[in-house]
Amino acid sequence: MKQVLVSGSSGIVGYGVLRSLRQAGQPCFLVGTSIYDDSVAPAFCDVFEQAPLTGKPEYLDWLLATLRRYRIDLLIPSIEIDMYHWVEHVPEIRATGAVPLLNVPELIALCKDKWAFYQRLAAAEGVSCAIESSLEQDFAALAAQFGLPFLLKPRRGFGSKGIVRVASEEMFQRHRADIGPVLMAQPIVGNDDEEFTTSAFCDGRGGYFASMTLRRKLSRDGFTEKAEVADSAEFVPAMDKLCRLFHPLGPTNFQFRRCTEGIKLLEINPRISSSTSIRTAFGYNESAMALAYFLDQRDPVQSAIRRGRAVRYTDEQIFYEDGVHL
Repeated sequence: MKQVLVSGSSGIVGYGVLRSLRQAGQPCFLVGTSIYDDSVAPAFCDVFEQAPLTGKPEYLDWLLATLRRYRIDLLIPSIEIDMYHWVEHVPEIRATGAVPLLNVPELIALCKDKWAFYQRLAAAEGVSCAIESSLEQDFAALAAQFGLPFLLKPRRGFGSKGIVRVASEEMFQRHRADIGPVLMAQPIVGNDDEEFTTSAFCDGRGGYFASMTLRRKLSRDGFTEKAEVADSAEFVPAMDKLCRLFHPLGPTNFQFRRCTEGIKLLEINPRISSSTSIRTAFGYNESAMALAYFLDQRDPVQSAIRRGRAVRYTDEQIFYEDGVHL
C-alpha cells in the first residue's frame, strides 16, 4: 500500500487531491496536513496532522519527522508556499525515502515571478502566446499602449488575487508606486467567457503524455467555480511550444484566453490545480497518474474524457464526537 502525504489539505486543491486518490482504485494510506486544527481535511484522509506555518524555522524538521513517521512514499503540495519551500530541500526530503511531487526547479522559479516569466516567454523564438506586459509607471503611456481599462497584476501570487482594473488616472495613481517591485501592467485580452484551463501530465523532455481542457468561470477567490469540458485541440500548438521551451515534469496547468489575436497564455501553474477533482470526475485523474509515474515508473496514457459541466457549491461536513458523518 502506498503512503501519500498531501499538504494544505484544508483547501480546495488539497482535499481535491485526496478525493482523487480515493477514487484511483489503488489502496493508499493518506496523510493530510494543514495549519488549521478545525478544517474539513480529516474527512478525506486516514490521518490528519496539524502543520506549523511553512515559513517557521521548525517547519522542515516537522515535515521530515512526519515523512519518516508514516513512511511516506509520495508527498504532494497543494499550496504554492509548500512547493517553493520543498524545492529548496529536495535532498533532505528524498533522504526520508519520500518522493516530492515537484516540477522542474527552473520552471518553478520562473513561475514565482510573473515578470521574469514574461521576459523569458517574450524572448523565446516562435512563441506568440505571451500577453504584452510592462513596468511603465506613466499612465498616459500605458493607456496608449494597452487601452482603457488595463490591468495591474501582482508579480507574485495566484488566482486572480490582487488584480487591479485601471479605468482612470486617479485609480492608477493609487497603485503607481507599486508598479515594478510589486505590480506589472497588462492589457485585458479576451473576456471572462473565453477562459480555459488545460492540465497536462508532462514528461520533462519537452512533451506530455495526456491532457484535459476545461472552459471555466472563476469564483471571487480565483478558483474554478463553474466548468465545462472543452476540446484541447486549439491549445495544442501553444502547449507544444511551451513544453519544448520549459520542459515541465508531471502535472502542469496552463491557463489560456481566446481572443481576436489567437490563444494567449495567462499563466502556468507548475503543480496540480484547483480544478483537479473536477477533472477526476470526467475521467482525468492526475493524482493517480502521479502515483503510477513517480512511484511505479508507469507512463500515463490519455484517458477517455466524458463530456459535461461542473458547478461548485457550498456544502457541510459534520463531525460528531463519536466519528465522522460523511
